[in-house]
This record gives sequence, C-alpha cells and structure tokens, in this order.
Amino acid sequence: MFLLVCTTSLCLLAFFSQVDEKSNNPSWEAIGYKVDINKEHPKQQTERPLQKGMVEIMNETDDTLANSLMQKGLDVTENLKENICKITCDVVIIGSGSGGGVAAAILAKSGKKVVVLEKGNYFSQRDYSNLEGPSLDQLYESGGILPTLDGKVMIQAGSTVGGGSAVNWSACIKTPSSVLKEWAEVHKIKMYESHEYTFAMNKVCERIGVNEKCVKEGFQNQVLRKGCENLGLKAEFVAQNASENHYCGSCCFGCRSGDKKGADSTWLVDAVEHGAVIITGCKAEKLLLTNNHEEKRRKKCLGVVSHLLNPKISKRLLIEAKATISACGSLITPSLLISSGLRNPNIGKHLHLHPVLMAWGYFPENDPVLPGKNYEGGILTSVYKPGFDENYILEVPGLGPGTFAALSAWESGKDFKERMLRYSRTAHVFALVKDYGSGEVKSAGRINYKFHKSDVENLKKGLKQAVRVLIAAGATEVGTQSSDGRRLKCKGSSDEDVQEFLETVDAKDGPLSMVEDWNIYGSAHQMGSCRMGESEKEGAVDENGESWEAKGLYVCDGSVLPSAVGVNPMITIQSTAYCLAQRIAKSFDV
Repeated sequence: MFLLVCTTSLCLLAFFSQVDEKSNNPSWEAIGYKVDINKEHPKQQTERPLQKGMVEIMNETDDTLANSLMQKGLDVTENLKENICKITCDVVIIGSGSGGGVAAAILAKSGKKVVVLEKGNYFSQRDYSNLEGPSLDQLYESGGILPTLDGKVMIQAGSTVGGGSAVNWSACIKTPSSVLKEWAEVHKIKMYESHEYTFAMNKVCERIGVNEKCVKEGFQNQVLRKGCENLGLKAEFVAQNASENHYCGSCCFGCRSGDKKGADSTWLVDAVEHGAVIITGCKAEKLLLTNNHEEKRRKKCLGVVSHLLNPKISKRLLIEAKATISACGSLITPSLLISSGLRNPNIGKHLHLHPVLMAWGYFPENDPVLPGKNYEGGILTSVYKPGFDENYILEVPGLGPGTFAALSAWESGKDFKERMLRYSRTAHVFALVKDYGSGEVKSAGRINYKFHKSDVENLKKGLKQAVRVLIAAGATEVGTQSSDGRRLKCKGSSDEDVQEFLETVDAKDGPLSMVEDWNIYGSAHQMGSCRMGESEKEGAVDENGESWEAKGLYVCDGSVLPSAVGVNPMITIQSTAYCLAQRIAKSFDV
C-alpha cells in the first residue's frame, strides 16, 4: 500500500509540476493555473545583490578556484599533495538561512572576517522561475520530497542561499509570551525573558521590514477570515516581511517581485557589505576537532572540511576559523555534529515538526464575495488562534498544482480529473499544533518522529474546525486529505448531516499504520534537535549556543530552540540568532 501511494503521488506531482522547453505544462490551462514568467515587477533588479561577495562553485574549476577565493579578499593556501584549498578566517558559518544569515551580518559588522558555506545555489530575484517543479528541485531539501522513515510526515525545508527565509510564506509572528515563559522557567534559558531578547525581536522586525498591514488578501485568506467571522470567531492578520501591497502568491518558489525581505536580501547583504564571503555549492563534510585538555570542554573546534558539489572540481575546502557556527538547520546540523565525533545524547533528539493536517473546500467560479484564485496574493496573511485551552492554530498554505495533486486522495480517474478542474477555486485550511511529541535525526535524511497522543487529538480538533470554517465561508463541497476521499456536499445538507460528517473527520496515522483510512501529515517547521540547555544533560549547547563538548563550536539555527514554538518560527529563529551572534562577537574580546 505504501509503495502504491508513493508511486501515485510522485507521478501526479511530476505530471502537474514539470514544464517543457517553453516553461509550460499542457494541463495548466484546463485547471485554471497560470504562471507569467515574463512579468516585469516594479522592484525588478538587474544586479544580483550578493554577487560581490559570492563565489559560486558551479562556475569554478580546479584551476580557477583558489584565485576566485583570493579575489574576494580571503587568505588562501593550496596543498597540492592532498588536493586541498585552505582558507583562514575568523568565523566560518555553515548554512545561510535565518540563523546563519543573521549571524553572518552581526559578526561581519563587528569586524570579523566571515565565510559562509551554503550547499545550495544562489538565486536572486531575477533568477527565480516561479515554476513549481524546477523550484522544488532547486530550492528545497531533497527536491521538496523528504518523508520521515515511516512515511507519516512529509517535510519541506529550504536549501538555497537564504534557506527557509527565501521560500517561506512571509509570516512574521513574534515568539508568544507563554513560550518565552516556558523556555525561561522550565528550560532555564533566562535569555528568553530578558530585555536582550525583546530588543533582538524588535531589531529583527525592523531589519526585515515587518509590516502589519495588508491592502488586499488573496482568495484562501479571505475564505479563512470570512469563515471565522460567520462562526463568530476572529481571524487575526499575520504580519509580513513585505510591503502592504505584497500580492505575490509564489513566494514558496522564491519572491520574484523582490518585495519579500528574506535573509538573502537583508542580513546576507549586510554581511557582504562588511566583507563576508559566501561560497555556494559547498557541503560541510566534517568539523575539525582536536583534544582540548585545558578547559572543561574536552574538544576544540578548529574549522570544517567541505566537499564541493561540482563534478569538475576534485579539490576539497578546508576552512580554519577561530569560531565555527553550524547553521544548517534542525535536519542537517545534528548529523554534521554526530559524524564529526560529538556524543552529547541531546544531539539529534527533541526534534519538533509542527505537524499539520489540511481540509479543503470548493468555491464555484465567479463568486462575487470571494473572488480570485488559490495561487494569487500573499500566501499567509490570516491566522485563527482559538485560545489557551486549544493547542492548534488555523492557517492557509501555498500549493502548486503538482503538490495539490500529490496530496489529493485517489478514488478514480474520472473523480481525480474533476478535482483537478476545480484546482484554482479549491481553498485549503490547515491545523498546526505546537507538538509535544518529538523525533530524532542522527544522519542526514533519516528522520524518526513519534506523535504524542495529545498532538493527534489537537490536530483532530483543529481539522474539524477547519472544515467548519470552510463550510461557514460558503464552500459547496468540503473534505480532508484522508485516504478514503470522504467529502460532504454542503448544498442541501442539514446541521445533522454536517455533524455526521464531522464525526468521520480524524487524524489517523500515515500509510504504514495499516488502518482503512489515514492521513499524511505535513511539516514546514523544524526545531529543537540541538536544543539549548542549562547543562549538558539537558541540551546539546549552552545558553550562548556553544557546544558543551567542543570549545569554539556554536549552533545558531532553529535546532537550538528548547521546544516547539507553536507559530511560524522565523522571527524566533532570527531573534535567537541575533542574541547568540552578539554573544559570540563579544567572546572574541575575552
């Protein structure tokens, strides 16, 4: 069953997302989907903002590499015997996303020579295609198809310059006060209830241009808002790191309008302006660790050895640095630390995913109250938060036609064609939980995750509420992505019919659970797999982000968060990175 489901989903994803030499897919016109790759934007840039600090390995050879690095002002030596190119700097940062980008900016501004390593490639505003298939392949970890080992959770994570901030949905939600209290009191990380952290959140929001207004909401967010209003509930506006006129529905494929201010167009620009160098196509292989007999940390980190992802280059990069920062995210940082020889039992554990389940509702064309297409407008501008007694929130996703097709239950060819013809007017609302269950990742791509029973119950409550919201907004048909394809035609249905349908809505496990109907959960947020702790028994790193085992080795990404945030975590990750980077900068003066 599992193989059949995967094969069907992959075929549908490929069929509806791939393009020909003219960047077109013959099915798109029929389903009402359109991508205008030639559209000019008012903020269209001709230059690439990071170019002057960028060394793109895909454009290099063994003969040109050293010279290209030296031209960027780096201290470079070559060991021809071992086929190694060595760089000496103050700080090497592995990863360029929300954590690595912030750290690079702050440390470069403090006068340190910073080198940022990124295994993905650099795409500026003009380079983005807005095409689902190529974008998943170029901008996401594992091409956007990364399941847990049991197949129950499908994970998406950015893998490009800017990391997740380059492909996320622009949502800027500050760390909830209840979470700050939990982290400060339960996990004993006092930074989270300090002026230092509040100041950091404000500085982060200022730098990435957080805006709390939205002039025009897209179709799906209108559905969430109207459904909540008709139920007597209140949907809040979600602040964006974009202007109030931001109406780009393809930010999940990179913001071609140039309006969204991800790390690639803010923090990394600051870093490059202060002399930082970014090397793309460069995958960290192993940390350079040596014994450290004089300090309480038994090892010392001297830098990192990296593999260059260009088959034309046989050389490896060895970067020696006074401080080494792993900022390659909750899925990759643990495997790098473990493969380098670190043994703290917290490394790779306590992985939180913010699992989600989605409901859908079909709204006929030419609806004067809820106009538009599901791929138009800001992806996430509204959120429903039910209150402290319910541990879920409701939001809406960005789904290209390929992903939409892959997630849809298969009943028959005829039924599936009818569903795809309704694609552009099908709205999705998903429930997201602050998970108490957790997972483990010890090696890249091998992710275990176990749900807590309360998470399943909260997802079930949230999914039922999502269905109610869609019905209240005026959907003519609603359903979930349960494998049984069960749905409800709303017109003519009584309250009893709706209640009977809601009784069938469940949050059962994925395909390996061997139940008659099941759901595949999604995740776009990964946290906690190298969490901070007040001691090495409680965490992988201390409250300064420094490894309990290796002096000079720091972690500065979402993996240091003590637990799940419960809301979109970009502001939390960047604010945490801001505090940790400031502390790392001060450590140079000690």
